[in-house]
Amino acid sequence: MKNNVISLVALCTFFIGCKEKKTLGQVPDVMDKTTYKNVVFILVDDLGWKDLACYGSSFYETPNIDWLAAQSNLFTNAYSPNPVCSPTRAAIMTGKYPTRVGITDWIPGYESKDAILKTPEDLYELPLEEVTFAEVLKEADYKTFFAGKWHLGDTGFFPEDQGFDINKGGHHMGQPPGGYYSPYKNPKLSDGPEGEYLTDRLTNESMAFLEDNKDNPFLLYLSYYTVHTPIQASKKHIAKFHKQKSKS
Repeated sequence: MKNNVISLVALCTFFIGCKEKKTLGQVPDVMDKTTYKNVVFILVDDLGWKDLACYGSSFYETPNIDWLAAQSNLFTNAYSPNPVCSPTRAAIMTGKYPTRVGITDWIPGYESKDAILKTPEDLYELPLEEVTFAEVLKEADYKTFFAGKWHLGDTGFFPEDQGFDINKGGHHMGQPPGGYYSPYKNPKLSDGPEGEYLTDRLTNESMAFLEDNKDNPFLLYLSYYTVHTPIQASKKHIAKFHKQKSKS
């Protein structure tokens, strides 16, 4: 199972930097090399496939992602393991199909009382018995960091229970309880100054982690709440895009 996890990580992340290997202990053979690679994984919720300039958008401007894409492999024919959030996140974490994990709908899901067919009995959390790729890397002495949307369980099943040393904002809800501006009403993220934008805050927390761990092997998993509802764009950019829309 752990070999599958490492293969998934290799396909889905940007790798930056190489260092001499530390003692890896009981980790899969695929990790048993003379160097290790730092891992940055960025996940954006509800982003359309053509909502990035590097994938063809002529309206949205994404210069930083475009810069990363220009130095990376760009996938143009791939599919999510599920059309909604929690199952896809479970698949990313474990390298398993959602049905094997027991999560096939967003948590806690929606069960119609008038449904003709019986719906699956889904779990409300990612079982602790599952091996996450964060746990694999932590076992290899990586510093592990999670920021943003978790949506894979409540107390006892948070990121810090699934292999992450640090958790900034990951809890059971699928959208930010206080919206995208501070105060966030998020038990896993302290409030910032009035008017602080959640996406910027998560980015800054991630950059601070990178700076603090530049001399350590690390996994950074940045899982933005945007562009999921509530639709609350960053105020500093709204006027510009209103003008662009009026011209188009």
